[in-house]
Amino acid sequence: MSAVHPVPNLTELVRNPIAYVAKRWTPAPATVRRAALSALVMSVLIIVTGGAVRLTGSGLGCDTWPKCTGDSLYATSEMGVHGAIEFGNRLLTYVLSAAVGWAIVAARSAKPRRRRLSRLAWSQFWIVMGNAVIGGVTVLTGLNPYTVAGHFMLATGLLTVATLTWLRAGEGDTPPRPLAGTTVKRLVRALVVAAGLLVAAGTVVTGAGPHAGDSSKVPRMPVDPQTAAQAHAALAWIVVALTLAVWLVLRVSQAPAGPRRRTRELLVVLLAQGVIGYVQYFTDLPEVLVGLHLLGSALVWIAVLRLLLSLRERGLPPGVPDVPHAAEGTAQQPGDDPARTGEDRLPGPARADEERDRSASAATPQP
Repeated sequence: MSAVHPVPNLTELVRNPIAYVAKRWTPAPATVRRAALSALVMSVLIIVTGGAVRLTGSGLGCDTWPKCTGDSLYATSEMGVHGAIEFGNRLLTYVLSAAVGWAIVAARSAKPRRRRLSRLAWSQFWIVMGNAVIGGVTVLTGLNPYTVAGHFMLATGLLTVATLTWLRAGEGDTPPRPLAGTTVKRLVRALVVAAGLLVAAGTVVTGAGPHAGDSSKVPRMPVDPQTAAQAHAALAWIVVALTLAVWLVLRVSQAPAGPRRRTRELLVVLLAQGVIGYVQYFTDLPEVLVGLHLLGSALVWIAVLRLLLSLRERGLPPGVPDVPHAAEGTAQQPGDDPARTGEDRLPGPARADEERDRSASAATPQP
């Protein structure tokens, strides 16, 4: 007698495909985490490639929007390398959208349902759509420096939400338990504000500087570039000072390993970013170093957010087995991979599956 396969409810599939998939698929916590990470990686990549468009003078390689030209949806050979670079960046938005879509579906399909995680994932979609519109306005206004700055800041907003989604996917939904005192919390909040101002000041340096994004005459912000760069550097030193203060207080107060580890990571990224920043300043802003500095700004912001969320813990994601910690005060931190944490010795989903398979094999009589 042949097996009977259920007929898919096509009406339900068309009406709400994400809910349809969620009913029939339960991703492992590690899968949800990987989906969120893919969106985060693409949010960094779209920032870097957007900078490449600007630094190669390809900002108006496609001179209109949403088409590439008035007569063509895509770049043609007559448009040369600038058209190919800008159109390639536009195509990368679809890859970003696919990664965000995977994160949305994975977060929605998690069981038990995690509504806050789903909202974070959906927020990425709306930011991507909004930034696509602002990107079009930027092209239509001939790379106005203020719309360019807005385009970058919204991309940073996407980076923020993507990072928070990734971090929240690696922890549970229990009420947060603080891992640091009031002094550290206040210092880290001040650090987040200073880092946000640092990113915003970077858009002013770019808007007033020589890299206008196109070979034609593009208006610049009416600010002295050297003054803007010095203000940007001053904010960077404030961020470094606050990070050192957080590290010292955490060390003196014998805080858990997670916040101290995140602070060290932030210091390393800041050091590398500072070296690149000063080298590019004294070498007249070569394009390659400006691009690396742009990548560094994204990594600094991610490190700041990881430090912020490391000041509390919310347990393990649903579906990850809990075991006693190897040492008191070494709770898993947001951003740690449950499948391979050495300090906390918390088995991840893949390891738990292996244990179950091994137990089943041991229980099966051998011939």
